[in-house]
Amino acid sequence: MMGKHFSQCSAALFAALSLVGGLCSARDISHIELAINPSQAQGAGRLNFWGFHVYDATLYRAANSSSPEFALDIQYQRSFSGSAIANRTADEMKKIGIPETQAAIWGKELAAVLPNVEPGQTLTGVYSPKVGTTLFYEGKKIAQMPGADFSKAFFGIWLDPKTSSPKLRAELLGNGCPPPLISGAC
Repeated sequence: MMGKHFSQCSAALFAALSLVGGLCSARDISHIELAINPSQAQGAGRLNFWGFHVYDATLYRAANSSSPEFALDIQYQRSFSGSAIANRTADEMKKIGIPETQAAIWGKELAAVLPNVEPGQTLTGVYSPKVGTTLFYEGKKIAQMPGADFSKAFFGIWLDPKTSSPKLRAELLGNGCPPPLISGAC
């Protein structure tokens, strides 16, 4: 009798914790929904570096996959300064073929706007042909980077075929194609 009661209590506790855990981990993506409505996750992946979990990333697209708008949401699992993120962004841009001088200019612009991040915090980039790239920190707009050139270089870090993280690119694209801004075959 005691064993049956214990297993019923255990099952009830597990169900309650699962529900609470699900509620706590639900992410607010309303800033993405404002730009891409309706939006859906195309794919998600994790970046590990030397065995350390750096961040989780999710690519959001419009329900109509030919729509040019998309978003990349990154939830950090480590602390980084905004300047370190900006410097790494410039380095990754160079790896996909952006000239060093242009990558350095964009890196400085990003260093001026990117905040320091702590584990669990998010940075999101939303692309729209009308406005370029809008950057968000924890769902709040922090910068607007106009033009397709910056956007292609920025999102190319994750989505360009020449990315330094091809496994993450494959996870983000899932079974779909890259957004129209990014060249590359499906």
